[in-house]
Amino acid sequence: MTTLLWLKAFHVIFMVAWFAGIFYLPRLFVNHAETDNQAVAEHLKGMEKRLLYFVTPFGILTVLLGIALIHFYGMAWFAASHWLHIKVTLVVLLIGYHIYCFKLLKTFAEDKNTRSGRFYRIFNEVPVLILFAIIILVYLKPTFS
Repeated sequence: MTTLLWLKAFHVIFMVAWFAGIFYLPRLFVNHAETDNQAVAEHLKGMEKRLLYFVTPFGILTVLLGIALIHFYGMAWFAASHWLHIKVTLVVLLIGYHIYCFKLLKTFAEDKNTRSGRFYRIFNEVPVLILFAIIILVYLKPTFS
């Protein structure tokens, strides 16, 4: 049981660190999209790159520990936990979001951004909604018939 608790604890720790980064990165994109100052834009490029590369291992560890938890509980539990299927789907969407951030990072690095600050403000809400849904699923474990 102790192993399970450690797995859960570190899964949540790395998840919090991952989300902190993907909540902040689009805010940097907002500032970058709205600045006309080249020095500020260059500074933001560095911040964006460092942040994304810093939080990526947290995302990887979150996923790996989630897989370890599923393995620990067993495939029968996984098959019967329909709420978990939805959670895994949301995590896959979050991984896609994270990967898309690398594309946006490259777009900004090449000074090719054409999107507005408003776009990035809305983009910033996606992981918030995913987090809300995941937390509700994990704590309420709704049954679907």
